[in-house]
Amino acid sequence: MPGFLLTPANRLSMPLVRLFPLLLLFWATLSQAGKVPLALEGPLEQGALVFGRTEPGARVVFDGEPVPVSPDGHFLIGFSREAPPRSRLEVVLTDGTRIERELKVARREYRIQRIDGLPPAKVTPRKKEDLERIRRDVVLVKKARARVDKRTDFLTGFRWPVTGPITGVYGSQRVLNGKPRRPHYGVDIAGPVGTPVRAPADGIVTLAVPDMFYSGGTLIMDHGHGLSSTFMHLHRILVKEGERVKQGQVVAELGATGRVTGPHLDWRMNLRGKRLDPQTVVGPMKTDKTEKNR
Repeated sequence: MPGFLLTPANRLSMPLVRLFPLLLLFWATLSQAGKVPLALEGPLEQGALVFGRTEPGARVVFDGEPVPVSPDGHFLIGFSREAPPRSRLEVVLTDGTRIERELKVARREYRIQRIDGLPPAKVTPRKKEDLERIRRDVVLVKKARARVDKRTDFLTGFRWPVTGPITGVYGSQRVLNGKPRRPHYGVDIAGPVGTPVRAPADGIVTLAVPDMFYSGGTLIMDHGHGLSSTFMHLHRILVKEGERVKQGQVVAELGATGRVTGPHLDWRMNLRGKRLDPQTVVGPMKTDKTEKNR
């Protein structure tokens, strides 16, 4: 039997906190109609996070990997920057019914962004102590993002942590001091040093380091099911590792630490090893200074 698939073509049309009651209504309608219960919300495109729901107790497999499912049936899937045009979603219900869906993933065009004026040592580090520091930073970040538990803090929905001009977008190919480097995996929002940075959703702080080699002041919070937010280049961090935070709580101050040319917040999202675009989970930023970026 066909399931219900809710997939907006581009961006979320309303905050998730308002959308989930609608999904629950669709869920109830489908159950009464005897159809297969499966709902997805979010853009099916490279870099996107997609929110799913099925019946409690069901098992979910996405592209061959098991997916955490909450006791009430919520789950998350995501598509990487270079995700192939097809993905496979499998759901096994408690009565043994198997649902198989082939998801068509839209391809995105990515910008090329050239940034000059960076300290050469921050673009091509050569000192032994710098290279060792970078390796230590990588280990800390990987550990902080490795947490996968049953919390569903992501159900609060997401809001912008700061508002201001968007100076960098997800997926853009970076050319630093004339040298091609890795793509950018976050959204950059410019602002004055000291601007309050707020939690985009409920979560638990898994990393709070005042000075990393590339990212400067770095804060990571986990939203459940392996979904995390990372905030980089912070001036000051106002929370501690292990601390529970609520959506809208001030957790840090925007800064210009690490590899930067000016003060800004670099907000990144990761889902169980996949780097995702934060802009796929928030609506348009409410500020006249925001640049059109899509």
